[in-house]
Order: sequence, then C-alpha cells, then structure tokens
Amino acid sequence: MKIVIFTDTYLPQINGVSKTLNLLTNYLEKSGIDYLIVVPHDDKLSMNSPNIFPIKSIPFKLYPDCKIALPNLKRLKKRLIEFNPDLVHIATPFSIGLCGLSLSKKLGIPIVGSFHTNFHSYLQYYKLEFLRDIIWRYLKWFHQSFQKTFVPSKDTLEELKEKNFRHLSIWTHGVDCDLFHPIEDVSSIRSKYKITSKYILSFVSRMAPEKDLETLALIIQNTKLRYGDDVTWILAGDGPKKNELMKKTGESNIIYTGFLEKEALTEIYSISNLMIFPSSTETFGNVVLESMACGTPVICANSGGVRTIVRDYSTGILCEPKNVSSFCQAIDDCLTKPIFLEAMSKKARAYATTQNWDTIFHQLISEYLEVVDQNIETVHLTPISN
Repeated sequence: MKIVIFTDTYLPQINGVSKTLNLLTNYLEKSGIDYLIVVPHDDKLSMNSPNIFPIKSIPFKLYPDCKIALPNLKRLKKRLIEFNPDLVHIATPFSIGLCGLSLSKKLGIPIVGSFHTNFHSYLQYYKLEFLRDIIWRYLKWFHQSFQKTFVPSKDTLEELKEKNFRHLSIWTHGVDCDLFHPIEDVSSIRSKYKITSKYILSFVSRMAPEKDLETLALIIQNTKLRYGDDVTWILAGDGPKKNELMKKTGESNIIYTGFLEKEALTEIYSISNLMIFPSSTETFGNVVLESMACGTPVICANSGGVRTIVRDYSTGILCEPKNVSSFCQAIDDCLTKPIFLEAMSKKARAYATTQNWDTIFHQLISEYLEVVDQNIETVHLTPISN
C-alpha cells in the first residue's frame, strides 16, 4: 500500500497534529509501508528525504506559527502521478489540504481525512465569532468527499454527527509509555531547577489564546495567595502569548522553561504533583495523556476530548471550563489529601499504559485498507510523459 499525507503543519512546528503525524510516518516507515508526506517548507527541517514533498509557504499573519502554502499544482500533480498512491490522507483543511483534495478527486484517488482541531472553538479567542457558521459550512463541505473522516475522541465524533458529517470513525491517540514514565527519584531534577517548595504544579502546552491562558493566570494568582512559597509552578512551552502570560503571573515561584524535548518533558511531568490544563478547545489533549503516563494526574476542563481520557476523581479531575474556583478547589482536594493523590497517580499511569501507539496505528492501517478494498476498481495512474 502507498499512502500520501497532506498537511499544513509538520515538524519542526510543535503541536498535537504535527507530533501525531510524525509518529504516524515513523510507524509507516517501521512497517515498510511506502508513503509521501506533503508539508510546508521549513528551513529547520531536512527536506532531502524522498518521503517529504515540501511546498513553498509564508507565515499566516493572524497566527504566525502557522503557514500558508503556495503550491505549484503542476509539479505536485506530476509527483502524485509518479508516486501512484493507493490512498490519500488529508490532515488539515487549509491550502495544502485543499490542494490534496482537488488533485485526489481529479486523479480518482480514494480520500480519507482527519479532524484534529476545533477551529470553530478558537474563534472566540481571536474575536472572530461572526465566522462560526461560515467555518462549519466550509468544514462540512471539505470533509464531504472523504470516504472516512477520522476523529480523535467520542466527544468530537458526537459533535460532528450533530453537524451531519458523514463516514466518521474514531482514531484515538496514544502515548509512548517507555518514553513518558514516572521517575522515582526526582531530587536531581529539583536541584536542576533550584526548587525547594513542598508542591510543584505544571502546565505544558503551546502558549496561545485558545489554551485558556486567562484562566490559567488567575489559577496561578490564586495558588500564590493560598500556598505562598509552598508551591512552585513550572510552565513548559512557547507561543505568541508567552510574554503576556509572564507579565500577568509575575516571576516569584514560577519557572518558564520554553519548549522542551521529550526527555525533559518527562522530567517536568514526573516532578509535578499535578498538571493543570484549563484548555476547553481540545479534540483530544496529547499532553494530558503524557502527564498521566508519568504518573501525574491532570486537573483539566470538562470539555472536548480530554473528557474521554480523564475519569473524574479517579485518574484526574474535570472542572467547569473557565471556572477558576472549580480548578482551585480541585488543587486543594489533591494537595491536602496525599493518600488520594497517590492513588490517583497510580490509576493515571495504569490507564496510560493501555493506550499503545502501535495498536492504534495498526487499527488505522486496517481502516485504510478497508477504503482501498472498496476502490479496487480504481484505475492506477500512469506517469506523465515529457
């Protein structure tokens, strides 16, 4: 089987979509499945791989970390015909995704897609709510040609069903529990970050408006008043709102690490008593599962895909979105009850170990094959003559 993936975000961009697609391509390579991935060009990523087809792109003014691709359709069409794929997977609904949709339809290649991001939920954070109906109409149109649309959680599936999306299938996400695991002796990590406080709370995410950073800032301010020097916050990640968040939270008992690689992230999760994640816009929430794999329960918003990961007051705590008091009460419930927190930590890790990426990707490939089998009569493409 030969697969082409179209995406408007990929490494070195760091977000849930880019990380998931990188894991998928690693799995395809390991499994001997031939693939081509069409991505925005980036000087930080080696574009010499025969599996990568880079597209010239420019930063998106509203969201500079994202890029708008400027594809050469003739060149891209030629490469598709040469590759002769059995299936196209479109991961994003922007310019590269649109090119993938248009060319795949013209060339008669079976198409599947995935729905990773609640773009409609982001609008309120950018004062663009008037575009909500337009966004929904566009997304429904974009996905209507897919023989399957993969969604990361039951919550997202139900939401799209209500909007009359068709051919929905759950493609959940997993975690590498060999990489993300509890570290028993964290004294050296405490020394590394010069932490002497009794408790450590963390937040791991891109620092962008849709992550409910306003709520996070208020939670931090409240815990400072409640616990004083007994609590240190570690905020890991980067993004357009980092400097603004730093101004709101101050510098005392707060460590901003910037972007961290996987091993360093494991240290942050493991050293933390709790991970606090107020974002209410997640279709899944990869960082929630990573934290749980390290034995660190998560206090998060009772909204979106995280509700399918966290069992309330068992593997973590679900709070009313944007309700600072709800989050602060949950923090108190955990920090003042060490036996309860330890039990929740063990349950969080136990659940994470059941979410194996290889099993998840194996199921995805099975669904790819179902679509390919349904299109056996599709005529294979022939190379363009010079």
